Amino acid sequence: MRLLLDKQIELIDPSELLRPEPAFADKCLSKFRDYSINEEDPLKERVRRTYRAMHLNQTVDFVKARHERWLKFNTFQATVREALEKLNDLVDESDPDIDLPNIVHAFQAAERAREEYPELDWLHLTALIHDLGKVMAFYDEPQWAVVGDTFPVGCKWGSSIVYRDHSFEGNPDGENPKYNSKYGIYEPNCGVENLLMSWGHDEYMYRVLKHNKTKLPHVACNIIRFHSFYPWHNGGDYKHLEAPGDEETKKWVLIFNRYDLYTKSENLPDIDALWPYYQSLIDKYLPGVLEF
Repeated sequence: MRLLLDKQIELIDPSELLRPEPAFADKCLSKFRDYSINEEDPLKERVRRTYRAMHLNQTVDFVKARHERWLKFNTFQATVREALEKLNDLVDESDPDIDLPNIVHAFQAAERAREEYPELDWLHLTALIHDLGKVMAFYDEPQWAVVGDTFPVGCKWGSSIVYRDHSFEGNPDGENPKYNSKYGIYEPNCGVENLLMSWGHDEYMYRVLKHNKTKLPHVACNIIRFHSFYPWHNGGDYKHLEAPGDEETKKWVLIFNRYDLYTKSENLPDIDALWPYYQSLIDKYLPGVLEF
């Protein structure tokens, strides 16, 4: 469902995201998304191994199989709150920035969005639920098919994908002429909404929202769908596949990513005190029991 946006926001200068502004976080922004390799660092090695498994196994056939598995929406039923509370027990194995349960990050992101744009309640809820698709990890989906940055399958892998130089070795799509060219299975300027994305929590939650007929605006759904598509919105890859309108999607994803990435810290929100406000947004935009 498409709703008229309450407010137009100018595209932020990406260079602003690279400056050590204390308003965003408790550490310099250059310290976020550090994917350097250090075999002596357990956190860095956990992240690297997760991406290696992802890049080895995410193929066109694999993604289509996951659609067949998950898009029946018959795995479980839960309210948004119940699903969020499941994330108490999940630590994202692809995240180099924080080692806390995902529900903490959800409230950190939501509160920063609320602070900056208090009038855009749909954006607050979008930030709260943006990682909710990670509940797949509790139903036998390996984390490399749940978390981490996303990318299109079926065409040449973008040069800015993390660990790009070595982590795709052995992926059969890299040897398939149908899938390893610049355009692969796509037409020029087909639009990001028409890409077959690597399987993970972004695509899954987008589909859950649409299946459950959310009242969130379409741009909110696209924020969730593409917030981990860093090779596109941050790395500058895949411009040849963009269509008119994709810049607007990118603008909102970049706005959102200030809350997603730069709020990760050890400062813990008072989740119990915040629940009444966010429950009111859930009741407005995504009420009742959802099918996952």
